[in-house]
Amino acid sequence: MNIIVCLKQVPDTESQIKIAPDAKSIIEDDIKWVMNPYDEYGVEEALRLKEKFGGEVTVVGLGPQRVTESIRTALAMGADKGVLINDPVLEGSDTLATAKALAAAIKELPCDLVFAGQRGVDSDNGLVGAALAEFLGVPQICLAVKVEVAEDGQSLKAHRPIEGQTLVIETSLPALITAQKGLNEPRYASLPGIMKAKKKPLEEKTLADLGLDASEFGEGAQNLKIQELIPPPQREAGKMVEGETPEAKAVELARLLHEEAKVI
Repeated sequence: MNIIVCLKQVPDTESQIKIAPDAKSIIEDDIKWVMNPYDEYGVEEALRLKEKFGGEVTVVGLGPQRVTESIRTALAMGADKGVLINDPVLEGSDTLATAKALAAAIKELPCDLVFAGQRGVDSDNGLVGAALAEFLGVPQICLAVKVEVAEDGQSLKAHRPIEGQTLVIETSLPALITAQKGLNEPRYASLPGIMKAKKKPLEEKTLADLGLDASEFGEGAQNLKIQELIPPPQREAGKMVEGETPEAKAVELARLLHEEAKVI
């Protein structure tokens, strides 16, 4: 079974994010970049299926040269090879253009199943997976927490939670699955895996290599535009409830909630 995992590199959630002077982007100095956490679930699930059915796992990423670090992390976890779509023209591309470039790269690879994170933790759009499935012409099941591939490798069942219930959806392969928390517990890269990752193939491709029209990418071709980034309002300092006894504190707390917070 040949499995593709789409990978995005995002700022570490512990990084301090600052809005750039243009109010449409962030300052990238001193940011630690990591693999999108939801993509990690996709990598892990692909590796588990490879261990059961055999085949190869290929990681496809898009972005500048630094994205190779995250692709190497996936290779160290056990993926077999990587592809980086790296072209200056891609800077500022929206989700539709991103999906179009990913689809062009994936179409050049043997593929039975595609995994992608259900969303990126930076922009939180959650659109690339659906658009990618459309460009590839394959069915999509999103927000999967369990994937069961049939023994003949021709179909799968995916469990998707909804409020109070679980949907079990069956589809033929090839297909695209977007992964979320609960699907598995991603493994850590071992030291031998890290050493092996250095020798695994990682190919870089430009838009021209993929036969794509550069005019359809970049900031000028955006269908979805950021008008302005606004930081959340600063929280007011907390207030300690005074009182000599628990009962007195409860009375004071009720007063504060009623008179100051006005929530009761």
